[in-house]
Amino acid sequence: MDLNTITLSDFVRNAEILWLAGKDMFSAEMRGSGIIREINIPQNTGNTREFSEIDLEQYAKVKAEREQAKYADVQQGYSKVGTLYRVALAEAITYEMRSQGKYLDVQQRLTNLLPTVMNRLELDLQHRFTFGTATSYTDLDGRTVDTTVGDTLALFSTAHTLRGSASTFRNRLANNPQVARGSLEGMEKMRIENSLNQFGEKVPVSDDILWTTDDPNTINTVRELLQSSAEISAPNAGVVNVYRGKYKHVKLSRVATDASGNVDSTKAKYWGLISSRRSAFYLGMHEEPRVIAPTPRGNSDDALTDDWVFNARGGWLIVIPAAGFASFSSGDGTA
Repeated sequence: MDLNTITLSDFVRNAEILWLAGKDMFSAEMRGSGIIREINIPQNTGNTREFSEIDLEQYAKVKAEREQAKYADVQQGYSKVGTLYRVALAEAITYEMRSQGKYLDVQQRLTNLLPTVMNRLELDLQHRFTFGTATSYTDLDGRTVDTTVGDTLALFSTAHTLRGSASTFRNRLANNPQVARGSLEGMEKMRIENSLNQFGEKVPVSDDILWTTDDPNTINTVRELLQSSAEISAPNAGVVNVYRGKYKHVKLSRVATDASGNVDSTKAKYWGLISSRRSAFYLGMHEEPRVIAPTPRGNSDDALTDDWVFNARGGWLIVIPAAGFASFSSGDGTA
């Protein structure tokens, strides 16, 4: 395509097709997993949102004849405030690229521009699990990211506290085993014994998601557990596999990374269970990932260099006020 014969408006129209194609090639693993509760944050409505849990006591009380019904106790859980932030990246398309037959370079740059914002959103979301045993981490921009939940502890802890009870609960599996039939049953048992509301009352477990990293051995083990027609070690095919279809498997390819998104093999065996119904993992979208195109003699149309600058932008907040919806094992066998 001979770009030196087209107008800027024609090029922008073609560019829009290219970055939309880039968007279509992107996989929103975490955002589309069912783990996230997403809310919209409109323009001019402030840069923070506060999130909290509220529990109603579970059991009605006996009412004798002509007695007044007792009022239910309500207990608010811990609160957590999320703050909006923006991400951005720009790409300059030079006159030489446009006019000297480098259209493939132009195409590649524009196709890759929008996914940079979407990739950053996925990285920030998945890093809440990556650094789920810490109270903070330093991200790739050098910012300190608070990863505590409302009780000021890390997302995955052995002693989470409650607002209306002295009881505590854990959502990190003891000894951190790799995923297997026995360890999955161990995590299920932990969930049953540690699924509490703010009053300390036991509540039914509703886990429906089994999440892992992209480690092949871990993925294959989970697929055997969830998809086999018979129990894995059964000598015949007539034995029912009780795990078949029990959980949705969610693969999170960016969990086993460092703060900059580079491979971190020490996190390769991370896995856990999630209740999508009880999820307290909130994403507040203020500015959907988008590309801002230059306009003739306007924004990002540089009269001195002849560059056309395309800008990618996005803005959101991420906050997790409560930890009861999720559980975790690092898979490294540490006590």
